[in-house]
Amino acid sequence: MKYDCLIIDDEKLLADSTAEYFNLFGVNTAVAYSASECREFFKENTAQLLLLDINLGDGSGFELCRELREKTQIPILFISARTSDDDKIIALNIGGDDYVQKPYSLGVLLAKVRVVLKRYGQSVNTNYFDKYSDDRLTVDFNARQVLVEGSPVKLTSLEFKLLAYLIKNRDKVISKQELFENVWEDKFTGDGTLNVHIRKIREAIEREPSNPEYIITVWGDGYKFSGVKE
Repeated sequence: MKYDCLIIDDEKLLADSTAEYFNLFGVNTAVAYSASECREFFKENTAQLLLLDINLGDGSGFELCRELREKTQIPILFISARTSDDDKIIALNIGGDDYVQKPYSLGVLLAKVRVVLKRYGQSVNTNYFDKYSDDRLTVDFNARQVLVEGSPVKLTSLEFKLLAYLIKNRDKVISKQELFENVWEDKFTGDGTLNVHIRKIREAIEREPSNPEYIITVWGDGYKFSGVKE
């Protein structure tokens, strides 16, 4: 069966009430109360978005995220009562697309989920070209594939969309606010979240991530993609 959202959380009352609320407003949602139940879910079902708690009764949400990222690039939003900035950084580094603090407002969380579902339900805008390629980097927008020197590299769905947006607007300085509004579709995303994703993309595609050739920081303004289209 196809679901819009899967909540993976061992706090059963919270998970059930969140799923009930989402379903009431038309977001088809299922619940798994453990990592093992999540694995069983994907044997017969699919989901377009995961809400994943860090603390699970039978393991760590971080480890489950790493495992899932070997098989799927669907967006993963971490939900947690933990407030450490280190947890947020780890969540983004291992492939999470965002971090939601508990206790959360059901209405606010539903709005965020709808934005993500809308974002990933749409294909990358390719008005100008379907592929970027030079002698080192190839980005195929239709196949959603990134190759560096002929070898595929892994990016999360959000990282791919961010890279695609920068390439589409190559040699143009893109402000952080523009990226928040057009990639995240969320004006309130923080600089720290954006910086983590930019760093992960650089680690995947740059020869020297600390001295990037493709994604250039324009201090005080934003970022630009510098490259030559064949």
